[in-house]
Amino acid sequence: MNTNVAQPRLVLQNARVILPDGDIDTGTVIVESGFITSVADSTATANGEMLDLSGLSLLPGFIDVHIHGAIGIDVMDATSADLRTVSEYLATQGVTGWVPTFVPASDQGYTSAVAAISDSANAAGARILGVHYEGPFVNTAQCGALHTEYFKTYSSPQDLDTLPLPESGVRMITLAPEVSGGIELVRELKARSWVISIGHTRADLEVLDAACQAGARHMTHFMNAMSPLHH
Repeated sequence: MNTNVAQPRLVLQNARVILPDGDIDTGTVIVESGFITSVADSTATANGEMLDLSGLSLLPGFIDVHIHGAIGIDVMDATSADLRTVSEYLATQGVTGWVPTFVPASDQGYTSAVAAISDSANAAGARILGVHYEGPFVNTAQCGALHTEYFKTYSSPQDLDTLPLPESGVRMITLAPEVSGGIELVRELKARSWVISIGHTRADLEVLDAACQAGARHMTHFMNAMSPLHH
C-alpha cells in the first residue's frame, strides 16, 4: 500500500461485526489510511465516506496457508501475472492473505515458481505471504497425488539448500517425520524459523511426539494421506 497517497476515511455501518470475543449485531467500523481505527455499535457517529452494510456480516479476512492455485492457475506453472490474477480473485472470496503451495518438483521447477512469487510480492488483492512446500520430505506410502520421483530424504542441513525461498515472508513445509533423518530435519527447520507441518505420513504416536518436541506445530489435511484411525 502506498502510504503517501491520502485516502478518505471510510465508515462501514450497520453490519454484523464478528470479533474474537463476541459479535456486534449492528456495528460501525472506521477505516483510516487503510487501517481499522475503531469498532463500535452503530450509535457511534463519524464523518467520512459512508458504506451501509445492512444485512451483511463483517469479519477478518481469511488466510489460506495451503493452496495450489485457483481459477485454472497452478502455482507451479504460474507467471507473476498469473499469481496477481489469483490474488485478485481470492480477495473477492474473502481471502486477504495466501501462501502459494508447491508439490514435489524439480529444482528448476521450484526456482521458477519462487521467482514468480518474488515478482508478485506487492500484488493487489490478497497478499502473498510466503511459500509452503508440501514435500519433498514425505512418505511414499502416503503419496496421494504427489509425484514420488521428486521425494527426498534428509541427511544434512545442505539438503535444504535446494529449496529456494522468497527474500521475505512465511516459510512453511509439510513433511513426514518418520522419513530417514526426519526428526533431525524438524530440528534444523525450526532453527531456520520454518513453520513445520506434519502430513503425507505414517508416523506413529512416538514419532509424532518427537516431532512436536522438535518443533512441528501444524497438520496438513488431517487425516487425509495419513494412516487411518482404526482403534
